[in-house]
Amino acid sequence: MLHWRVWLIAVALLVPGVTSAQQYPVRPVRFVIGPAPDLLPRLIGQKLADKWGQQVVVDQRPGAGGIIAGETVAKAPADGYTWLMSAASFIIIAELYTKVPYDFERDFVPVTLMATLPFILVVHPSVPVRSLAELVQLARARPGQINFASAGTGTSTQLAAEMFKTLAKIDIVHVPYKGVAQAVTDVLGGQVQMMFAIAQAAVPHLKSGKLRGLAITSAKRSPAVPELPTIAESGYPDIDVVGWNGVHVPAQTPRAVIQKINGDIAEVLKMRDVNERMLATGFEPAMTSVEEFAAFVKRDFRRYAKVIKEAHVRVD
Repeated sequence: MLHWRVWLIAVALLVPGVTSAQQYPVRPVRFVIGPAPDLLPRLIGQKLADKWGQQVVVDQRPGAGGIIAGETVAKAPADGYTWLMSAASFIIIAELYTKVPYDFERDFVPVTLMATLPFILVVHPSVPVRSLAELVQLARARPGQINFASAGTGTSTQLAAEMFKTLAKIDIVHVPYKGVAQAVTDVLGGQVQMMFAIAQAAVPHLKSGKLRGLAITSAKRSPAVPELPTIAESGYPDIDVVGWNGVHVPAQTPRAVIQKINGDIAEVLKMRDVNERMLATGFEPAMTSVEEFAAFVKRDFRRYAKVIKEAHVRVD
């Protein structure tokens, strides 16, 4: 009869990932991000480091709109020690570009959603509207005369507006910029009349009165701007689109390790100080199971594929 210690070792060898998940992590974790701000991964990474006694190193690789970050993680060992901070941009890249050095659906597996970032439909104060219905009425009266800014062709800030444009049956003109900051600057200056701006970029200007908010794209009102109705409340229930940040890891990462990461991040997201910091900076904490996050990503793939096709969005 095998000694009980030998027996346990034998069982562990027959169940891949069990022992590694129980011990995980035994060395630093690399959290790779694209061009997104690093506040969220650093906040969550520090809490995980405190919990684990292992460092979480934030590795920002903003080149090529996030493609370099994606390639870095896709080529990393599938051992749970290299993460990608995923976002809707990786889905959009997969739909718009044909020469990407990885396949997002094949080469990655979802771990968890961390936060959502609703878009806020903002207008310059000179635009004579105070509700979504009034904006639609104005746009129909002035076809082709109202412009909307975006952070660039093919970005979620454009695609959110394209969804609205199609459902509201209005003719508004896209003005792409090289990033959120430039786009918001020109809306502030009145060069462009409106934008679906990410909440982080819009809220400070709503509070100061430099921009006027009409509606928010999330399914529920935002704690940051509770006075703003959702687009669904304003008559367009089919527009429920948000920016988001999650975690993906290389395909073939052991399932037990994925579940361990998911559970530990969920614990961090429940912390009061983490919640307060996230909400203060425009993030809305979002905890999911692995399966829920997988379904969420699949839904976004369908949604963005549809709007890209219908709006004939192309990149150079």
